[in-house]
Amino acid sequence: MKSLIQERIVESGPISFADYMAIALYEPGWGYYAKGQLQVGRGGDFYTSVSVGSCFGQLLARYFLEQWREFGQPERWRLTELGAHDGKLAGDILNALARLDPSAYKAMQYAIPEPLDTLRAAQAATLKPHGPKLLSVTHASELEPLPGIIFGNEVLDALPCQLIEMREGAWQECMVACENDALVWQLGDIRDPALITATHALGADFTEGYRTEIRTHYESFLKPLTDSLSDGRMIWIDYGFERSEYYHPDRRQGTLRTFSKHQAGEDVLSHPGELDISAHVDFTAVAEACQALGGHPRPLVSQGNWLTQRAKDWLMAQEGNPDPKAMRQFQTLTHPGHLGRMFQVLEVEF
Repeated sequence: MKSLIQERIVESGPISFADYMAIALYEPGWGYYAKGQLQVGRGGDFYTSVSVGSCFGQLLARYFLEQWREFGQPERWRLTELGAHDGKLAGDILNALARLDPSAYKAMQYAIPEPLDTLRAAQAATLKPHGPKLLSVTHASELEPLPGIIFGNEVLDALPCQLIEMREGAWQECMVACENDALVWQLGDIRDPALITATHALGADFTEGYRTEIRTHYESFLKPLTDSLSDGRMIWIDYGFERSEYYHPDRRQGTLRTFSKHQAGEDVLSHPGELDISAHVDFTAVAEACQALGGHPRPLVSQGNWLTQRAKDWLMAQEGNPDPKAMRQFQTLTHPGHLGRMFQVLEVEF
């Protein structure tokens, strides 16, 4: 993988960090997510809400059912999951839907836009019992408009981002270059029009050496998804902040990290293709992109608060005869000391 990146730099010069991140994570046959290896869970590199157990998917399924009923129980509706990985969350949701409301399950289509062959194969294997419900496509643009819900758990943080640094009162772009067989940083003038606009919006009131990441393509990422939605909503669950907190003066080195064996690292140019690379989400930017596409964002809330609100009926049903395993999972998902405060939820109505 390193030699592949070096070859591209030799051919065309230093590349943006967004290009580097896209290669390192998604290059077919080479990228971290393209290898089809076990990355999630106790034996992998990072732990997600899905890793806690089936409670997360069951609570999502209950909320999705509520929305289907609010839509008027259409004869055809769709759930679209982004970043479905090996299909574990999809399986938990589909199992719960089939059990809770067979008529909603019968009317539903479960779509997973996935460009990587290895992950499509893994999803098909995991979801074999629900095969007729699964629609596997390479891109959301292949989906016809239907009412439903589009959602992603820890998807936006893995979208490629650009890296910028403040030097002498002006933003510079952090490019990836090659020097003595090593991948190194090289600062350069910003030429990408979208990045120029975004940095002007940030302003220049930052200290020398302040480095942060920025994503300028949320709208182009979301547009094919909104086109596939005739009525419904989006739900994004991820690490992140609103803009004022994201670009706080004290956050001098941004949020860019690698993950391997549950250990965070800061050298994002080391071992490309072998480490997960992640940067937090500017949820203000996501909300603005959704508004530009006709959406109506709700206030950002923590996962703990959001799931607790969604789980009211389920929690009432637990009174007197609780399921100890399910309650332990719920506490892990919602407690501020566990995952409840770690993740934020942005819900957008369309």
